[in-house]
Amino acid sequence: MPKFVIEREIPNAGNLSESELHEIAQKSVKVLHEMGPEIQWLHSFVTGNKIYCVYLAASEDLIREHAKRGGFPANRISAVRRMMDPTSAD
Repeated sequence: MPKFVIEREIPNAGNLSESELHEIAQKSVKVLHEMGPEIQWLHSFVTGNKIYCVYLAASEDLIREHAKRGGFPANRISAVRRMMDPTSAD
């Protein structure tokens, strides 16, 4: 399944409490279960004003539908073309 990075602009995301992040995660997981196995959340990175999420999904449209149903933004969706890490330098 294709991998995507989703950029979500959420003001003060880095200052959200554990409880608030837990609530967002619960909403996301609930919507994912409703949508079925063609979309999967792998992990997210919370920064100052954004949350970057990594998903597997059959299409970009599924990512947009998930965001719409969950009530959170998907300001930029980028398909991952390749991955690299420090071993790429070897």
